[in-house]
Amino acid sequence: MTRFKLTMAGAALGTVLCGLVSGLTAAPALADERTCRGTLRAVSVDGGVRVPAGATCVLRGTVVKGDVKVARGATLVARGVRVDGNVQAEGAKSVSVLAGSSIDGDVQVKQGGAATVTGSRVDGDIQLDANRRYLRVNGNRVDGNIQVVGNRGGAQIHRNRVKGDLQCKENRPRPTGSKNVVGGDKEDQCRRF
Repeated sequence: MTRFKLTMAGAALGTVLCGLVSGLTAAPALADERTCRGTLRAVSVDGGVRVPAGATCVLRGTVVKGDVKVARGATLVARGVRVDGNVQAEGAKSVSVLAGSSIDGDVQVKQGGAATVTGSRVDGDIQLDANRRYLRVNGNRVDGNIQVVGNRGGAQIHRNRVKGDLQCKENRPRPTGSKNVVGGDKEDQCRRF
């Protein structure tokens, strides 16, 4: 009986030790990008957010530890969010980064429809390139540059505080704007803003 108890105790101890050793050598889990269709409220998302083609995603008070990527034909509405990376859209229907949002990287909206960036803090650049609908860039604090280039739906650029340059060119119609405080240069179509 004693021998049986010792054998069982040894087997149990071996199982525990084996589990501990394999736990120490296991590869760490990587955070996956989260697909957003619908609304994400005040949650923290590791690995970034992806808005798939044609979908609509509303972020309200969401913390995103990574990038927000908006696919072709998709819509993003982000209000009061914190994004540790970039907001990137190519061919999106609409991108809105609204009041109280903080973006650690860039906001890049290219070859899409409408875009709005208002009342937000952007540590990198705001880049709006070759979009087809109306653009609004109002009341933001931008540590990098604001670049509005080759858009076709009209643009308003008003009351931004920009540490870098404010650059507008090849937009039709010409952008409108005023009361921007710019640390660098106001260039081309934005030189009087």
